[in-house]
Amino acid sequence: MNYEQYLSDRVLNLKPSGIRRFFDLAAQMDDILSLSVGEPDFDTPLPIIQAGIRSLEKGETHYTANAGRIKLREALAIHLEKLHHVQYKPEGEIFLTVGGSEGLYITAAALLNPGDEIIIPTPCFVSYQGVSILADAKIVEVATTMENNFDLDPKEIEKAITPKTKAILLGFPSNPTGAVASREMLLEVARLAEEHDLIVISDEMYDQIIYDGEHVCFSTLPNMWERTILLGGFSKDFAMTGWRIGYACGPKPLIEKMLFIHQYIIMCVNTTAQDAAIEALQTGQEYVYEMVEEYKRRRDYIFKRLTDMGLPMVKPSGAFYAFPNISHTGLTSMEFCEQFLKEEKVAIVPGDAFGEAGKGFVRICYANSMENITEAMNRLERFMQKFN
Repeated sequence: MNYEQYLSDRVLNLKPSGIRRFFDLAAQMDDILSLSVGEPDFDTPLPIIQAGIRSLEKGETHYTANAGRIKLREALAIHLEKLHHVQYKPEGEIFLTVGGSEGLYITAAALLNPGDEIIIPTPCFVSYQGVSILADAKIVEVATTMENNFDLDPKEIEKAITPKTKAILLGFPSNPTGAVASREMLLEVARLAEEHDLIVISDEMYDQIIYDGEHVCFSTLPNMWERTILLGGFSKDFAMTGWRIGYACGPKPLIEKMLFIHQYIIMCVNTTAQDAAIEALQTGQEYVYEMVEEYKRRRDYIFKRLTDMGLPMVKPSGAFYAFPNISHTGLTSMEFCEQFLKEEKVAIVPGDAFGEAGKGFVRICYANSMENITEAMNRLERFMQKFN
């Protein structure tokens, strides 16, 4: 039976995630070191876990408002104003999503019509292309480069703008490069958005995992609040990936329509996670600082090891990924990762899983113990000897 005839073109055009492919391959092998999936190796801080337990013990097992608990939205508004000096009203301008992933999907579904063009600087998080395909939009990739520290190139973005362009999707700090976009380049993108009447979707999931420089919240730039959908979450900053809780913020006319989609496909974020997230915002900041300090120590170590091996890379300024260039080995990104997995039992991700601009690179996640990172680097150094 030909089941493809029953599937939509949107689904048939989707490609499997390159991240999950290597995660799944590693799961089938024994004694694998996996530096493939971007997930904090820290457990959720204990006070946050305890808040979730208390919520269950009190019988908080029912639906909340579609947008999420008002107490959480109020805490989030305070948090964003304190962290980024940006103001969103708890009513009408903020709602809670099932992780950042739902926020991405809902934003694409609410904004994009079939045939609309969306500009995506790459390398980028794998879901950006996926949600755009599901919205029947045309993806226009604009490459960032190692020579430019994977910062934005406004000139290239401007070349990509056409009368069909509706939105620009930014993700900084970047997964997979670890880049933090400069204020100078973001201001230029803001100018283009205003000049060409575009919406900017700003995914700032790693907004507190910063080591060097300044992370600029896009909606704080002049005249950009009204043009920005700000997406974020608790997964990375507070080590709450499994709780699946994120948020979307923006102008009320856009957020209200996005919330309609959320009502139909989700109803509301799970109540236990919402109560835990309130605790995270109220008492969890000290744990964020501790985790970021440890990530920085790992970043410094892995950067030195990789560059000493002759693998050129940009030192990550945020997130928890290294993105070295392996093109001098003569292998494609896929071949490099497959051989490394087979010979040394370490799982990393091909760079081109994150867009065409990732060809010749690999992504290594250092959200792992120093013991595992050290062993993985020792195995990589041994693997690289045949190329050096």
